Amino acid sequence: MNNLKKWKILKSKMVLDNPWCQVRQDEIELSNGKIIDDYFVSIRPDVAMILPITSNKEIIFVWQYRHAIGEFFLELPAGNFDSAKESAEVAAIRELREETGYIPQEFRKIATLYDKPSKDTNQIHLFLAENVGKVGEQQLDITEEIEVVFIPVESVLDKILQGEISVAGTVAALLLGLNFLT
Repeated sequence: MNNLKKWKILKSKMVLDNPWCQVRQDEIELSNGKIIDDYFVSIRPDVAMILPITSNKEIIFVWQYRHAIGEFFLELPAGNFDSAKESAEVAAIRELREETGYIPQEFRKIATLYDKPSKDTNQIHLFLAENVGKVGEQQLDITEEIEVVFIPVESVLDKILQGEISVAGTVAALLLGLNFLT
């Protein structure tokens, strides 16, 4: 595994620089010496994702529309950091509170995942939240219309296998996170 070499960036330029979407075009030299002049990289912000479990052993999901696919999906609460100074922990608790109206009594980071490291720059910071309780109403962003859904922990694997839970980050987080339950 140590015989591979990193690609070398020969040139790099931002081809789309919008607050909501940034794309960089790199000219790279592969380890075999070949040059690729149009390797595109999506500059994406880090994401905080939280696996919230109630004292009744139910996982809180969000049901929401995803425009790129044009469908509704069951996902774990997650979102981008509000600023470069916001910590992953603060972002995770804030997203849970905003999207569901719940906060955790017990909370810990369990993993850092990469969504699509071949083209995207971001990390997904995954947290397990146990004994979550309702503290208020949702505080949704303008593009969010979310229904809160409760699914018993013991039903989640079946829902994944039946395709009812199919977003890759949520599936990975569930399969990893359920191993950490106390």
